[in-house]
Amino acid sequence: MSTLDQTKEFIPVRIAVLTVSDTRSASEDKSGDVLVQRIEAAGHVVATRHIMPDERALIADQLRSWCADGEIDVVISTGGTGLTGRDVTVEAHRDVYEKEIAAFGTVFTIVSMDKIGTSAVQSRATGGVANGTYLFALPGSPGACKDAWDAILVKQLDYRHRPCNFVEIMPRLDEHQRRK
Repeated sequence: MSTLDQTKEFIPVRIAVLTVSDTRSASEDKSGDVLVQRIEAAGHVVATRHIMPDERALIADQLRSWCADGEIDVVISTGGTGLTGRDVTVEAHRDVYEKEIAAFGTVFTIVSMDKIGTSAVQSRATGGVANGTYLFALPGSPGACKDAWDAILVKQLDYRHRPCNFVEIMPRLDEHQRRK
C-alpha cells in the first residue's frame, strides 16, 4: 500500500498545462482551471499555460519546446484524447515520447471505471517521457482531470510518496543522453 513519508521534504515540480481545443478560450477552460488549482494546491508551480487547436504538428512542436525548456519538469495536456477525427493529442504525444508510461493509461482507465463505468474505454489517456520531462495527456473534461490528478498524479509527483514516485527518478530520466 502506498504511504506518504513525512520525514522527507516536499520537492515542488514545475508543470506546464496545455489545453487542446478548437473552441475553448481562456475564460471557458474549466479543465485547465482544474489542473492549475490542483497543481498549486499541492505545492507545485504552474510554469506556463497555453490553449491551442487540435493540430498534431502544433501540439507536438509545443511539447518538444517545453521538453527542451530546463524550467519545465512536467507537461500535462487536457483535451483531444477521444476517438473523433480531430482528437490528435495522443498521436502528438507519441510523436514526442522517448518512452511511453503504458501503465498510466491503464491506471487511469481503472480510476475512470469507478466514475463512468464502461465509458472509460473511450479515453486514450497516456503518459510518457521525453528529454527528461514527463508528459501526460488527459481527457478534456474537468472530471477526468480531477480523477487523473487526485488518484494518480498528485501522488506520483510527490517526492514523499512511497514505495516510489516519478520525482525521485527525475534526475535519471535523461541519463542515456549523457556521456559515459
